[in-house]
Amino acid sequence: MEPSIPVDVSESMNINHDALQAIFHNCADVVFRPLKLSDHANILLVYIEELTDSNKLEQIISACMISRDFDRLAQYKIAIHFSEIVAKVLKGSTAIFLDGKPFAYVAELAAFKQRAINEPSNEASIRGPREGFTEDLKTNLSLIRRIISNSKLKFENHQAGELTNTSFVVAYIEDKVKPELLQEVRARLQSFHTNQLLDSGYIEEFIEDKSLSLFPQIQNTERPDTVSAGLLAGRVAIIVDGSPNALVLPMTFWAGFQAAEDHYERFLYVSAVRLIRFLLALMSCLLPSIYVALTTFHPQMIPLALMLSISASREGIPFPTVIETLLMELMFEGLREAGLRLPKAIGSAVSIVGALVIGEAAVQAGFISAPIVMIVAGTGIASFAFPSYSLALPFRILRFPLLVAGGVLGLYGVAIGIMFIMIHLVTLKSFGMPYLKPAAPIGRNFWKDTLMRMNKRYISAAQRKQ
Repeated sequence: MEPSIPVDVSESMNINHDALQAIFHNCADVVFRPLKLSDHANILLVYIEELTDSNKLEQIISACMISRDFDRLAQYKIAIHFSEIVAKVLKGSTAIFLDGKPFAYVAELAAFKQRAINEPSNEASIRGPREGFTEDLKTNLSLIRRIISNSKLKFENHQAGELTNTSFVVAYIEDKVKPELLQEVRARLQSFHTNQLLDSGYIEEFIEDKSLSLFPQIQNTERPDTVSAGLLAGRVAIIVDGSPNALVLPMTFWAGFQAAEDHYERFLYVSAVRLIRFLLALMSCLLPSIYVALTTFHPQMIPLALMLSISASREGIPFPTVIETLLMELMFEGLREAGLRLPKAIGSAVSIVGALVIGEAAVQAGFISAPIVMIVAGTGIASFAFPSYSLALPFRILRFPLLVAGGVLGLYGVAIGIMFIMIHLVTLKSFGMPYLKPAAPIGRNFWKDTLMRMNKRYISAAQRKQ
């Protein structure tokens, strides 16, 4: 039977040492460093070397060993429970025990090795800030604080994960955020329980409104300026320690079509580009299904010359059009996933060579027709136009059921599929906000920053009047 571990720190150094040895059993990275000022161990330091600032630690040791300056320890926080001490040591603090003292000093000496602040890899911008979040929570908070230098910007500390004890912060701007939204966020964060919290994506699945929906209901971003813009608009952000992706909520459908540089370029150019993005989004989802529906059920709707060309290219193809398209779409998605998972040095080469070789070889062998290669290639290029990767995913997935519907019922099947998608989007909400707002229900500000972006001069004038 294992000896019980005391709850509180004892005056006896030996008892404290044995208790911590039992707690950190088989933890080779935890250092126990006794300092013998006389014949017995007067001081015991407990820390994790890889997480501790060695220079500051040596200063403490020097002050105790050489100068005998124990008053310096009074600046550190005092802890009397082993649970609190262990939690602090695991986060990079150093516990200092003095013989005869029923408590320990906890010195915040954490020094993590972290990467530098770089441009976000998934949200590159031609114009605007080039800073992206890192895995360090304090660095990420400082990036936001530098943009919004106002005392009304609040950071609330939270912790989750029974095994990981991961820290995360809820950020909002007082007087901007709606109290009911903040209360709802706090309630959902307090209601979820998990053993592990490794990334912001863990929280997203717990607190979103409908976890079975394909569409993201919480925006994730690597950019501090995007988070700051959301906070200034009255939204709430969640930043998790160890994750370079912050969550911004609530999210609307239109937010997924907005890039960060949309607010840094001139509004006429941005409005035109946004319209192109919407057209490409529809193309990425509907082009294969409409092609299959037209060539299979409604050839009379295709110009005669084009239909004759398509029929000639399909001569000798053993599969019906819907099977042919499905095979090529699956092959394209496979190549895209392989390109993402492989190392960057060979990932792009594998994707390009795979697409060219397989496409060309399949056409020459007579397995597929040349128009299908063009349809799948056009669909793939259109799917890369989404500023938000998380919003591009549902369009990629919905392409397949719509393709089957078009192959079974023609344009009627495609229309029925679109109707079901629209019904779902209209009923979807993100923290009480309609997902399609301000388009459905339609609002007076619908045209200001959704399909197009108005001139900031008029937007600012409208905000001053409100």
